[in-house]
Amino acid sequence: ERTMPLSRHTGQIPESTWTLGFREMTEPWKGAVGCLGVAVFFAMTIGIISWQALEQPPEEWVLRGRDAGMLWERGRGALLLRALPAGRPVLAIAVGSVPATEPPPPRDRCWHDGGQFCYSWEEDAELRLSLEPPAAPGTECYSVRWTPLRPDVTLKDCFSMANVSWYGGPSIRAQRWPLNGAESPAQPLVSGDLSTNPDGFGPVLERYFLGSTGVTVTVAPDVSLLLSLESQQQFCLETPAGREEPLQYQLCVSADVAAAHRHRAGAARTPPDTALLRNFPPCRSPMWRYQGPEGSAAKIRRGLRSLVRRLKRHRLQEGVVALGERGTAVLAAMDLVPWERRKRQVPALVEPLELSITLSPYASVTSPLFLRSLRGGEAAGYWLSRQPRPGSSSILLLTTWKGQLCARLNVTSEAALGWFLARAQRLQQALGATYMAFEGVEGNSFLEQDVPAPAELVGDGYTEVLAAALATLGNGTVISAGTRSSHLPLFVQMSPLRSDWSHAGLKGLIPSVLHYSLLGYNFFIPDAVGGSMAGATPRDPELFVRWLQIVTFLPVMAFGTPPWLCCDTWVLNLTRQCIQRHRDFVMPLLLKYSEEWQSLGYPIFRPAWWLSPTDPVAFTIEDEFLIGDEVLVAPITEKGQTWRDVYLPGEGHLWLDTNTARVFDGGTTLRNYSASLAEVPVFVK
Repeated sequence: ERTMPLSRHTGQIPESTWTLGFREMTEPWKGAVGCLGVAVFFAMTIGIISWQALEQPPEEWVLRGRDAGMLWERGRGALLLRALPAGRPVLAIAVGSVPATEPPPPRDRCWHDGGQFCYSWEEDAELRLSLEPPAAPGTECYSVRWTPLRPDVTLKDCFSMANVSWYGGPSIRAQRWPLNGAESPAQPLVSGDLSTNPDGFGPVLERYFLGSTGVTVTVAPDVSLLLSLESQQQFCLETPAGREEPLQYQLCVSADVAAAHRHRAGAARTPPDTALLRNFPPCRSPMWRYQGPEGSAAKIRRGLRSLVRRLKRHRLQEGVVALGERGTAVLAAMDLVPWERRKRQVPALVEPLELSITLSPYASVTSPLFLRSLRGGEAAGYWLSRQPRPGSSSILLLTTWKGQLCARLNVTSEAALGWFLARAQRLQQALGATYMAFEGVEGNSFLEQDVPAPAELVGDGYTEVLAAALATLGNGTVISAGTRSSHLPLFVQMSPLRSDWSHAGLKGLIPSVLHYSLLGYNFFIPDAVGGSMAGATPRDPELFVRWLQIVTFLPVMAFGTPPWLCCDTWVLNLTRQCIQRHRDFVMPLLLKYSEEWQSLGYPIFRPAWWLSPTDPVAFTIEDEFLIGDEVLVAPITEKGQTWRDVYLPGEGHLWLDTNTARVFDGGTTLRNYSASLAEVPVFVK
């Protein structure tokens, strides 16, 4: 019996009968079916779009914790932070790291981990949100990390000022409180000298921002960062273009603004001991800046003796005479006598006052100090140099300081630091000085000249290293900058202010006090009474008095122009009264609250919202400050004004007016409170 052979499988898919039938259709029928298919496709597309628009919510939770959560807002591509359980708005972050077109709905690539959310925009950037371990009761923190997926992506997050007042960050020339009113183009978040770059950032700076809704933004110290301030709109953090570096920061949310800062303060390093305040005589007696002739050592000696005689004549014979950098350098070079053979030369010049001298890490390239430092081969590394190319020698990084071409101390060299500190101590001993002030600590010389910096000097590394070294000189040391150094036993000299009534002058003093204190720099020396930079109203008696009334309540009272040169006899008498009030009333308060600062990390000088952390009125008050929780100072900062509104914080508290002995309720505003030129409104809780 014959069998049929089995056919081999050819791998081809048999044609469907409907396909054969379609081929046999006439052309009109084919066109009709094609049109029907296109119509169905468009209908499905429109349906999907309508479903997305109508059915999907404009906001979608991406990460939820116990006390807060983060959402993605589709319309503008923004991250939202909300407090739970009521969903109170805390923060809106406009995301500039991805294309301007509306991002797709988030798809979580870390779905297996309930404490993270991850999402990638193809070929642009990756976002990773992480819920951090519980920090403290009532506070919840999130880590935000953007990673670029190609070199030309600039990572940029903008933090809205809508219904949020912001504090912290950098000091600026015309300081604002809050910083919502400040304006600055994008520039590196690095400390700088406002006298040479008035549009830059100032010498006291931290990568910490505090919002009135109870949120904090803290940026990691190793992240290269630009900051821009858009007045009343937003502030933005972004990475430098072309670096392909991540943008990383931490968000923490608490019940209110005071609780948020208390949490941050508790996590900070221990502040310096209160002995720094107790053992620093300028805190008990005023500081008088020498402004006489400096052409020669003989002229300086005569000028110092003349100043001391006048202070004695006006019964102001206590305190410290501060000699500037130029005068210090002239005396240091006196007769070029070797240090070992030099005796104490100047103590008799300022007795019974004490002497403070001023130095800096700069040396003019024509100065004997610089030339002597180059004679020994071991001193070649004493000054900053450009990074050498392979096979080539290093070249000094020259910069400008006070109008002269200078070299700057190489703080990465232990030998250079040791030489600099030893020279400062020998000079202090030779001149009989009790205190030393160091200018020019701020700034990044490599960044200013757009050349690569050594790894340890990136960002504010120079300021941090030099401050740590200067802290070893003892409690009588003053520096001109502060960044990640609030734990060191140092006084910080505030930036110079203009002699006028603007925010670059008197109006900027209280915002600066609140800014320094919030960032942990409570031991500071304010600018001289009346301002030390030329302004619109030099030697204005009214400006002098209103300035004097504020510095009476600060750690140090510093004077440039003496009261007998600017004003009438009654101002001289008022100056004596203010010095006495500072010694008897203010200093005990500062010592009391410096102990609280050391134990709890709370600022000594506090804004009105410290006692009214949920009252929107308190968030924008920039012309009052508290000493601790018990004294409110509300000076006059408007020219020609003898009245003002005074906000008394703390609902439920009672405030005693020290001028009239009347008692007022907290949480209220006193309208048109009268304060003559001789009075400053002060209230005791």
